[in-house]
Amino acid sequence: MSKAVIFFAEGLEECEGLLVVDLLRRAGVEVAIAALGQEKMVHTSHGIRVEADALAGELDYAAYDAVVLPGGLKGVQNLKADATVCRVCQEFAAAGKLVAAICAAPTALAQFGVLNGRQATVYPGMDGELTAAGAGYTGLPITIDGNIVTGEALGAAIPFALALARLLADADTANKVKKAIVYQ
Repeated sequence: MSKAVIFFAEGLEECEGLLVVDLLRRAGVEVAIAALGQEKMVHTSHGIRVEADALAGELDYAAYDAVVLPGGLKGVQNLKADATVCRVCQEFAAAGKLVAAICAAPTALAQFGVLNGRQATVYPGMDGELTAAGAGYTGLPITIDGNIVTGEALGAAIPFALALARLLADADTANKVKKAIVYQ
């Protein structure tokens, strides 16, 4: 069974984070929600409180196959400022493990140097941060470039999560999840 860690930072876009967690768990992927800071309780961009599974500083990242960064402007600012998030994204990218980000979060990957020479997408209007970091901006809802997966915005959260399910489980499992949630 594949294992993924998703970082939840104060101000995250809850739908982008929770849809990924939900659909990956439906696909049989073991997902750990890792909260930044010293509290497991994270407040989202729309005032929803989510309790994480662990603190980011407590996990053994060698046990994971993928890292996921959800968007939300304040949440992404917090992701960019966190040394653990930077280190994990850089190490996973270098090791060929799956690194995924959606909405504004690909700008964190750009800041961490993970997107240099890669194709990626990001929330419309934020593409300058990607291209300044050496990435090619696709403008597509989802972009997969090797082990790097990026999603454009909340509207792409379901296909983004299903793409991760295909990569971490398999196509049949992802299609079963897609059918079970009646997603066209």
